Amino acid sequence: MRLLPQTLTSAVSSALSRWFAARAPKADSATLNLRNIYIFFSREGMLFAVLLVITFIAGINYGNNLVLGLCFYLVSVWLISFHVTFAHISGLQVRLLDVTMAENGEPVWVTLQLHSESRQPRRQLLFGFEQFDKKADKKTSKKATNKGSHSTDNQSPILVTELQGERVIRLPVPTRSRGKLELPRLTIKTVYPLGIMRAWSYVYFARSAWVYPKPESFDWQAQHAVASLEDLPVGGQYRQGQDDFDRLDNYIEGESLARVSWGHVARGQGMFTKHFGDPVGHEQILDYADMPAAHHEQKLAQLAHGAVTLGQLDVPFQMRLSNESSAVSTIGAGDAFAQACLLRLAKAP
Repeated sequence: MRLLPQTLTSAVSSALSRWFAARAPKADSATLNLRNIYIFFSREGMLFAVLLVITFIAGINYGNNLVLGLCFYLVSVWLISFHVTFAHISGLQVRLLDVTMAENGEPVWVTLQLHSESRQPRRQLLFGFEQFDKKADKKTSKKATNKGSHSTDNQSPILVTELQGERVIRLPVPTRSRGKLELPRLTIKTVYPLGIMRAWSYVYFARSAWVYPKPESFDWQAQHAVASLEDLPVGGQYRQGQDDFDRLDNYIEGESLARVSWGHVARGQGMFTKHFGDPVGHEQILDYADMPAAHHEQKLAQLAHGAVTLGQLDVPFQMRLSNESSAVSTIGAGDAFAQACLLRLAKAP
């Protein structure tokens, strides 16, 4: 049940978000200090504040020094908790180490390095990325529960119970669309030691993540691709080498005379240079125009499926996109080349 209209709360929330972002510029490393740390009563602390008000009013109305003494004692506890909670999070250093690439629908994993120069260990620190669409997340979790899914919640924050020196943690960021993903703000908060005050800070990272389309199988693979390494035909493409004769080209001044075909020179047919090559195996071509899908995103998803499959089989292949010329496309093989192709699909317009 909402006490205030949603339009008012959303306007206030957006204004506060802009104010928080203005105080913490984007960077891949941040140090928590007086400028970007905020502190207020926690939920339990609000009850503690009500208790302070009640004891103070009761002590004044009834003129009871014992009740007033209890009130002042509780105020001193609150002041000490205020100082300790702020000092507990102040000075913490956070640095972004790595951001993975993921397919649409799977989380992007962000690796963070935490560094504390304090002699005393920091305890009960909660790290998590902000979730923008909480209603959609609740619906998704309910569907997964109804289907009997046993997967863990990839969006839950991580609690660091003790931090001293350096520590590396990995946090997930959910994805919902292909392309460039701006990392949401990182929230760091603690209620240590008494739970009365809650101190938190926001970190805005400058680095972005890339999300490639979710692979989608298609009929083209059964017609043109290979199912296993044993079905690969022999030959096809060659690279420059010394083993097998490849072709004859016109002699260019400056080339090695050892490669000149002197038989053609003796017959008066001119000077030609012999080129040799080493076979690199059969080449597969993943062309955007050959994809059977009708929609642009489906074509990219089918290209992603072909790149992942051929990369796992270690088959040389070439991928051609609609916005790239044929000269840009290179031939490669293996998982590393497949990841490079998936990055091209993520950046495709």
